Amino acid sequence: MAEIVLGVGASHSTLMNTHWEQTADQAAARRYAEALTTARDRIAAAHADVVVIIGSNHFRGFWLDLIPAFTIGVGECVASGESGTPAGPQRVDRELARHLVDALVEGGEFDPAYSARLRIDHGQSHAIQYLLAGLELPIVTVVVNVFAHPLPTLRRCERFGAALRTALAGFGADRRIVVIGSGGLSHRLPWPDWRDPHGDDEEFMVRAWLDGRDNWRDYDARRREIIRAAESSINPEFDERLLALLEAGKGAQLAEHTTEELEREAGNGGQEIRTWLAMAAALGHAPATRLAYEPMPEWLTGMAVAVLEPERITP
Repeated sequence: MAEIVLGVGASHSTLMNTHWEQTADQAAARRYAEALTTARDRIAAAHADVVVIIGSNHFRGFWLDLIPAFTIGVGECVASGESGTPAGPQRVDRELARHLVDALVEGGEFDPAYSARLRIDHGQSHAIQYLLAGLELPIVTVVVNVFAHPLPTLRRCERFGAALRTALAGFGADRRIVVIGSGGLSHRLPWPDWRDPHGDDEEFMVRAWLDGRDNWRDYDARRREIIRAAESSINPEFDERLLALLEAGKGAQLAEHTTEELEREAGNGGQEIRTWLAMAAALGHAPATRLAYEPMPEWLTGMAVAVLEPERITP
C-alpha cells in the first residue's frame, strides 16, 4: 500500500544558480545549500519510490490564456531549463498521477486540471535539481496558481493538501512517497497584477504572460533584467512566525490569512507559501524540523528548508 514517508518544504530562486558569486553572505549561502543537501539525504534515507512536487508556476508553462488553480501532470513532463535548472523530459509515475486525479474527482471536493504534456519551470525543477540530485526518482507534479489573480485561497490550498493525503493513501500499489512543497518564503517580485498593469515594464510582463506560450524565451532576457533590478523585500519576522507554526504542527493556522493580508506581510512572492501549506496538510501537519532559514537579499527571497516526518504526528 502507498505510504507518505516524508515531507519537505524548500524555497527556490534561480538567482541561487546565476548569482552565487555576487552573494555577499557566502556563509549563509553555503548554509542554505547544505540544508538542501541534508534534505536530499533524508529523502534518500526514507527509501522513497516517488516524489510528489507541489510547486508554483512562473509563466513558462502556464499562460494567461488558461490558468487553472490546481494542475496535475499525468503524462509527459518537460522542464523549461531556465537559469541553469534541469531541462527536458522528466520521469513521471503516471499510474500514481492518474490515480490522484481520479481520486480527487471522486472525492467530490476538487476537480483538478490535468495535463498529459506538462511544461514545468523552476517552481518544480529547482527542487529536482537540489533535492533529488542523483536519486533518479520518478515524480508527480502538482502546479498551484500563485501569481495570476484571482488565486485559490489559502484555506482552499490547505484543503487540497488534505484531499491529496487521502488520495495518496488510497493508492493500491506499494509506494513510499515523499511530498515536497517548493516556493516562498517572503519576497516581492516586480510583477504586476495582470488585470491592471502600470508602466512599460508591467505592460511588457503582461504581454509575455499572454503571448509567450510558443516563444517564452524571446521575452526572457528583458524579464531577467526587470527581476535583477528589483529591490529586495524580505520579512524575516513573518518567515520566523511561519516556520514556528510549522515546527509546532500548527501549519493549518496559515490558512487564516487572506490573499491580501499575505501580500502585505510577505510580498507577492510570499503567495508561494500555498505550496508549503498544501504539503504540510498532506503530511497531516506533522511538526516540522527546520534545517535552515536565511534571508538572502541577492536572491530576493527568505530561503528556508524544513522536513516533516509523519511518525511525529501528535494526537
